[in-house]
Amino acid sequence: MNLANLFQHETDLQVLAAGETLFREGEKGDVLYVLMSGVAEIRVNNKVVEVAEPGALLGEMTMIDEAARSATVVARTACRLLAVDRRRFDFLIQNTPHFALHVMRVIARRLRRTDAEL
Repeated sequence: MNLANLFQHETDLQVLAAGETLFREGEKGDVLYVLMSGVAEIRVNNKVVEVAEPGALLGEMTMIDEAARSATVVARTACRLLAVDRRRFDFLIQNTPHFALHVMRVIARRLRRTDAEL
């Protein structure tokens, strides 16, 4: 599922220039982001662990456990992002089963990749 397609008609997007930080590891988070365009790096302990492309979820774990951010996200190129707050996230989870499964798959894929590296 490419979330950029699901939200293609959204107009209220956040813009980051190349090199700008979306959020930092350890910060409190209250929204997740859908990368609508551009490329971003997901960094843990200052190491790039994933290169995110359009449709990627960023910051989804904070919506599940409300803990501090586990990674830093930095724009590699100019990026446009859609912020999804708690209210909208809950609505999407309840009313769009494919969205809920997608979030779970993203978390599982990232966990499996981390396990493999350990």
